[in-house]
Amino acid sequence: MTDKEKDIQENVPDINADENVSGTSHLNDALTEESALEKAEQQAAEMRDKYLRLVAEFDNFKKRNAKERLELIQTANKEVIIAMLDVLDDMERAQKQLDTATDVASVKEGVQLVFGKLKNTLTGKGLKPMETLHTEFNADLHEAITEIPAPAADLQGKVLDELQKGYYLNDKLIRHARVVVGK
Repeated sequence: MTDKEKDIQENVPDINADENVSGTSHLNDALTEESALEKAEQQAAEMRDKYLRLVAEFDNFKKRNAKERLELIQTANKEVIIAMLDVLDDMERAQKQLDTATDVASVKEGVQLVFGKLKNTLTGKGLKPMETLHTEFNADLHEAITEIPAPAADLQGKVLDELQKGYYLNDKLIRHARVVVGK
């Protein structure tokens, strides 16, 4: 073959190359691309469905949790109220006795018994009174109503009088003590 023939052969496209071959090889590639696309779309649809189901399930969980919390709040006091019913019954009996009683000492004793029962019932439910007299004033625990001159130097900045008791419920502050502070 001469150089001229070689140049012509190089410039002429090869009719036996894959690009020029008739048949199904390129069609098969197109079909596999379409099936891969369909698989990807199917997977995306499945994931979308899973996501929507998960979102719906979470929404149902939130609604159920809110409903349970509301029911718990509404019935949280039930146990305390039931325990207080005995004290209420005792108070009603004491009120009836007050109308007919002539002995002040027995009425006083009856009221003290009912008061003791009330304190014991509340203590049993976790109520604890705050000890404040002659302690350092603490703004987190106490509400200062007024300040008065301290009778002694060691009582400056301390609680001198308690106007209203503070209380803890299961070691959590539920009411601040109203106090008078020495200055």
